[in-house]
Amino acid sequence: QVQLVESGGGSVQAGGSLSLSCAVSKLTYSTYCMAWFRQAPGKEREGVATIDELMRKTYADSLEGRLAIAEDKAKNTLYLQMNSLKPEDTAMYYCAALRRRAGSWCPMRMDDYTHWGQGTQVTVSS
Repeated sequence: QVQLVESGGGSVQAGGSLSLSCAVSKLTYSTYCMAWFRQAPGKEREGVATIDELMRKTYADSLEGRLAIAEDKAKNTLYLQMNSLKPEDTAMYYCAALRRRAGSWCPMRMDDYTHWGQGTQVTVSS
């Protein structure tokens, strides 16, 4: 059973930065996608960024330029660096994983992901 545990959330002022981590265990797929999602109160969960085992990355259009997703395979950890944070970035942030079919790109839809962490809260004040 894949296990994902997020950490690194917290409170920050607008314009600040945060780095989220997701400790990954028992991810044994040879091809996979990992992703960050977020969910603000009263809103649907939305994809933020994805990365596959080949280190190919995608970002939500509205967030590209302020985020960086990375994976440290040696440490079994997924990261999300967030810069120039805005109050509208306030949300619960989740990491997720799925087995990727060879030849496919990583989706940004939450329904496609089969493994989820419990989330870490990010609060940005103005």
